[in-house]
Amino acid sequence: MKIVIDKYIPCLETVLREAGHEVIALEPEVITAVAVANASALFVRTRTRINKELLHDSTVTFVATATIGTDHIDIDYCRQQGIAVASAPGCNAQAVCDYIEEAIRETGCHSIGIVGYGHVGKKVAAMAMAKGMKVVINDPPLGFLDDVSQCDLITFHTPLTKSGPYPTYHLCDAAFLQRCRQGAVIINAARGGVVDEQALLQSGHPFVLDCWEGEPRINAEVARSEKALLVSMHIAGYSLEGKINASQQCLDAFCQHFSLPALKIDKKVVSLQSQTGDKAPGWLRRVSEKLKAQPQSFEELRKKYSLR
Repeated sequence: MKIVIDKYIPCLETVLREAGHEVIALEPEVITAVAVANASALFVRTRTRINKELLHDSTVTFVATATIGTDHIDIDYCRQQGIAVASAPGCNAQAVCDYIEEAIRETGCHSIGIVGYGHVGKKVAAMAMAKGMKVVINDPPLGFLDDVSQCDLITFHTPLTKSGPYPTYHLCDAAFLQRCRQGAVIINAARGGVVDEQALLQSGHPFVLDCWEGEPRINAEVARSEKALLVSMHIAGYSLEGKINASQQCLDAFCQHFSLPALKIDKKVVSLQSQTGDKAPGWLRRVSEKLKAQPQSFEELRKKYSLR
């Protein structure tokens, strides 16, 4: 079977080739309609837009994204065309929680408002409670309606949606920010677009941003603002464990869709990088300093980031 994959998804190429498949591993920017025309399956990350333009004349019947979110995929189009779509919910929840913990260490906040109580939100709540922080949760779809506006720190962990009863696009807008207590720290480690960056910049609230509108072409004014306490290049979930989890979930869905024998990643022999990623206290500040110095190099810095 011919399969096109994003070359930065770990383990997939080796496992699929060993199973006898023809694997084309590409840079995300060259996963084009021509590249996928004769493929049966496609494995991507957020850098590839899955839509009619890409798939219209292809033989693809299965798409997997090694990410939690699916806002880069036109789900309705895929459904209409009978193309199965799989994602990796919860794959990097612990890594994102670790990111928030490091942000808390850097900011010294004592109360936390968590918007979105899914895989990540639950872990963040447990971590914060273990630290003795006051925890307030808001997730209307799940019935959590508490007001987070008076917390020292407010962190967003929702998908990006623009329709339905609870859309999250610009959920953190000028009106929301005006209700928040003065000096409250805003964190977006969910999806770019959940936070209105211009409203955030104008609000005067200090902030921590990992996800950005317009990635990888981020707003340098926002990144370099004196209110930008910490900034990073969408790497909150970049841990070795999270990456392997995502790859395995995609493989599981692939095998199920095509009724193939299970394919398993041998975690004991996985070696994704030549050196261990930076985990020492202050690692997020060091990442932030690099991005503030080179906001135009967002994608290159992301590619070179060593998994934690």
